[in-house]
Amino acid sequence: MADFSVCPICNLRFLTLELERHANSHFDDEDIDKDFELAQQIALDLACAPSSPPYIPVDDDMQCETSSQKDRESSFLKSEAKNCNPGGKDIDEKARILSSVHSNETRPQIGQRLMDLLKNCLELETEKTTTILCGNVDHFQSSHSEDFGWGCGWRNIQMLSSHLLKQRQEAREVLYGGSGFVPDIPSLQRWLEIAWKRGFDKQGSEDFDQAIYGKRNWIGTTECATLFRSFGLRARIVDFVSREIDIRSSGVGKCVGNMAPQVYGPMDRYLSKGKNVVSKAVPISYDVKAKPKVQQALIDWVWNYFADNKSRISGNHGILVSQKAPLYFQHDGHSRTIVGIQMKCQRNGPMQYNLLILDPGHTTESLAKSLKGNFGWQKLIKRDVHTLKKPLYQLCFLDPGIASGEEIESLKNLHSIRVEA
Repeated sequence: MADFSVCPICNLRFLTLELERHANSHFDDEDIDKDFELAQQIALDLACAPSSPPYIPVDDDMQCETSSQKDRESSFLKSEAKNCNPGGKDIDEKARILSSVHSNETRPQIGQRLMDLLKNCLELETEKTTTILCGNVDHFQSSHSEDFGWGCGWRNIQMLSSHLLKQRQEAREVLYGGSGFVPDIPSLQRWLEIAWKRGFDKQGSEDFDQAIYGKRNWIGTTECATLFRSFGLRARIVDFVSREIDIRSSGVGKCVGNMAPQVYGPMDRYLSKGKNVVSKAVPISYDVKAKPKVQQALIDWVWNYFADNKSRISGNHGILVSQKAPLYFQHDGHSRTIVGIQMKCQRNGPMQYNLLILDPGHTTESLAKSLKGNFGWQKLIKRDVHTLKKPLYQLCFLDPGIASGEEIESLKNLHSIRVEA
């Protein structure tokens, strides 16, 4: 039997596979008022009409609905029509509708067990190491047919969301209207627009003309923090910049002397905003100095972030499981998700560190295959200091707890933490 669902906006029935596309069409800015007036009128007409629900073409192998199913549907329509408030559509209602449309992201099933596979491989290593991992994180890959080349930021948000939904009950209750699943990219774009309309990152929203749905622009840590903050999560941004770096940009952003912008971090210079085209990097030149200090500052910060007092040992190989959430890791041209860090003792030498990273540019299948076979996964996941060749880096991290009251208002204004080295 074909699977049908009722649109939460206009109460018409559609194939479940087509519901998201139909529901999103109600949000088009140029027609939103007319859409909702029409939707409310349809609901009222349906509630008053004595006839059966709207005609749906039936396939030859589709079974007919029972009279009890029709009765339940009619009761639902009448209830919705009775409670509707024509012309009273607001942002909260828009969020409610968005959370009720089941548009969770589909992905290879193995993506939900990658962290277990990674832990197993780490325990099989022969060198003496100490590793700190965050809890469960699902891997989300960029799709060649959907977002390849521009969607890495959204995929990292999905990875962070998968952790929060499974590891933090308080986050699960507020994220995405309490829907309990990770939305797909179009739905995440709608949620970001709602955050902007609620006053979060007003300056940043202007760079996108307050609209991101359906566009292929790059996003960064600013948009990640804005989205999570709109649900009351304490998302923060930290910049890692050399004291001796001189940033010269072609009129993008505002610099004070040789300093990067005070509110928006240096990575935002790479984001093409406001146009419905694949993003291109903003031209920028560097006078790069003291880069190794920036790399080490980044490594030290990540180690200290994950190495909290609530970490617990897993297995017998010095693997600690941290209570901290993954990190959104941004540099020019790409972003990834840091899920842990490893420290290795060297004879007569300093400690060697490796970041453990999930890259949306890798396929989930290739990651799973390499981890299952315990072969080649290091090249996909481990990143030591020498591979960090960019002069500027940026992280988005989430402090525990949910904000409320005046703190929510303070979260609407973004300020990055600056680490100079």
